[in-house]
Amino acid sequence: MNDPIEQFDVVVIGAGPAGAVSSSLLNQKGYRILVLEKQHFPRFSIGESLLPQCMTYLEQANMLEAVEASAFQYKNGAAFSRGEEYEYFDFREKFSAGWGTTFQVQRDNFDKILADEAQKQGVQIRFGHTVIACDPLTNKRQLSVQSDKGERYQVHAKFVLDASGFGRVLPKMLNLEQASTLTPRQSIFTHIQDNIVLPEYDRDKILITVHPLHHEVWYWLIPFSNGRASLGVVAPTELLEAMPGSPLDNLQELVSQGGQLAHILKNAQYDTQVRTLGSYSCNVTSLYGENYALLGNAGEFLDPIFSSGVTIAMTSASLAATTVHRQLSGEQPDWESEYAEPLKTGVKTFKEFVEGWYDQRFQNVVFSKTKSDDITRMISSILAGYAWDTKNPYVKNPSRLSTLAQLCQGD
Repeated sequence: MNDPIEQFDVVVIGAGPAGAVSSSLLNQKGYRILVLEKQHFPRFSIGESLLPQCMTYLEQANMLEAVEASAFQYKNGAAFSRGEEYEYFDFREKFSAGWGTTFQVQRDNFDKILADEAQKQGVQIRFGHTVIACDPLTNKRQLSVQSDKGERYQVHAKFVLDASGFGRVLPKMLNLEQASTLTPRQSIFTHIQDNIVLPEYDRDKILITVHPLHHEVWYWLIPFSNGRASLGVVAPTELLEAMPGSPLDNLQELVSQGGQLAHILKNAQYDTQVRTLGSYSCNVTSLYGENYALLGNAGEFLDPIFSSGVTIAMTSASLAATTVHRQLSGEQPDWESEYAEPLKTGVKTFKEFVEGWYDQRFQNVVFSKTKSDDITRMISSILAGYAWDTKNPYVKNPSRLSTLAQLCQGD
């Protein structure tokens, strides 16, 4: 007996931020949308510090009001610590127009809010349903799906958007995976009861700390509104693999070496599972193909250093929804110039700054005392997620970072 077949205009794989936003935007255009999500929400996900650019896409998807009503931690910038040095960027003081504030969010709640809002708008989401095959048809895609109860069925879609994140469903099925050019690194992370009582600590900013001796090792501390925080360390894979303890032991040992961070977290309670993630940077040979496109981490993931993941995911969702709409309206969009190239503009900018962070060019800029107010606003814009604003000289030509770093090197 053949599996039953259902017909949709667009099937979205994954109900995270990219999947929720893209399905909402396409639903607004009147298309019949199905979202297939392997897990059940709420579920744990890392990547809790949003960038202000995200707020634009939440507005577009009519989800902002629900997010604002959810009492997430307010965020207005990013702070950096290295030894006794401390610098910060206030996102409200930036080069680009747009939002200057956002939120630090626990992703289990945040992602569920977005998915719930998409459902309220009329999007059909099936949780616990896994795509097990994807085959081309004439002008369509055929997906084979299996639920966590063992039910199997076929779905025909005029277009498929892969928003599966690190699951990378279509890249694996269609042989699109490609090694990243970034150096392999590993992360150890958890959620803690932070018990921070220091009056000088600013909960309105993510804190990024550089290891006092190993400048390629850094920590994130993302405070939540309920007295908890996300804490993690990123280091070269060989360094972490050489540490003898458990993930918890290794995380605590590295935090104890973290200078100001160790002082800030002296009363912290480690009460949640410590997780590890290695070789997370990834790429693909193409972001689109015949009746499909890849969104967010399903396409390329860089590094967690500037919290760019959700912003790239939402940007790709907005760009793809616009281009899918043109295609399903009978037009012939150029996916390279209308989707891939615009998306890569911001990815290229972030990538330059990621590489500059690890080779210390950007660290020199961050901790410079002589950078001008204009330069500070331009950098603040990129850190706030406006990596697609080509009016910003450091977006139009990201390699300018090297010249700026040289000017700051003598500080």
